[in-house]
Amino acid sequence: LYFPYKIIKLIYLIIKAIFYLKNKKINKVISIGGYMSFPVVISAKLLKLSIFLIEPNLILGRGNNFFLNFATKIFCYSDKLLNFPQKHLHKIELIKPLVSKVFYKFEKNQNNNTKFCFLISGGSQGAKIFDNTIKEVMLEISKNFSIKIIQQTSKENIDNLKNFYDNNSIENIIFDFKENFIDLISISDLCITRAGATSLAEISFLKKPFIAIPLPNSKDNHQMKNAQ
Repeated sequence: LYFPYKIIKLIYLIIKAIFYLKNKKINKVISIGGYMSFPVVISAKLLKLSIFLIEPNLILGRGNNFFLNFATKIFCYSDKLLNFPQKHLHKIELIKPLVSKVFYKFEKNQNNNTKFCFLISGGSQGAKIFDNTIKEVMLEISKNFSIKIIQQTSKENIDNLKNFYDNNSIENIIFDFKENFIDLISISDLCITRAGATSLAEISFLKKPFIAIPLPNSKDNHQMKNAQ
């Protein structure tokens, strides 16, 4: 029932993107894929602009797979991507995993933790396993070891999770978003994380050991491949 509406909306967004690209005098478009980039990349094609793609995952995304037909280059972390069409292999440009500029300027602090520090991050697609199951695991560990927990959760769950750790005398930092996330990675001893490309790139850049729990319903199971 919504299909005709979606088609009309897509056409509207393509037209809007065409005007935006022309008004801003843009001549190159860089896309990381995803359906939200579709109108902009289609507009760039219609305007005959240069199109560059970025594929951070180890499985070629469906959006990027479609855009490959008219892209100049695709920047990847590996040339062994699953589902990558052989006819477009010449378009691959290998790069190091992308992380924020702050990671290159970061001066590592001496880790003075007297307790073993866990960083638990569900990323942008966190799930109840991070709020429920893992906190029970941390409680069991705390019975035998001195630990500190740094855990990401939803804004609504911060008080609940903090009360749980406080009531069990476990030192903790509970947050939903941190601008200085790099500092939290730096002071941790072990990260428990989803397997999004950015999360793994940042953790690996700082050479922190991690346990990955891939999002089970990620498109084409790309998080599992990232983790492997």
